[in-house]
Amino acid sequence: MAKQHDKQFKLDAVQYYLDHKELGVRGCAQNLGVGYSTLTKWLKDFRESGDIPVRGSGNYASDEQKEIAHLKRELRNAQDALDVLKKAISILGK
Repeated sequence: MAKQHDKQFKLDAVQYYLDHKELGVRGCAQNLGVGYSTLTKWLKDFRESGDIPVRGSGNYASDEQKEIAHLKRELRNAQDALDVLKKAISILGK
């Protein structure tokens, strides 16, 4: 699984490249410990929109939406654990 970097790291990486263009994209990517294509994509995203979108890191409209998503995840995990316990009880009860 690929390592996920937070938005601040990505923005810092873009700034690092802008400050060290003499190294080239490949050199900067190597210094930062990221792939060449990864840094290239971040640079492209930044040039197009002035920002870098971050997937799966909680791009919620509000803190309330973030909390709702967190609680739904917790509920789903608790329901899964309960289902496992019910199955175990039925197996052990036989």
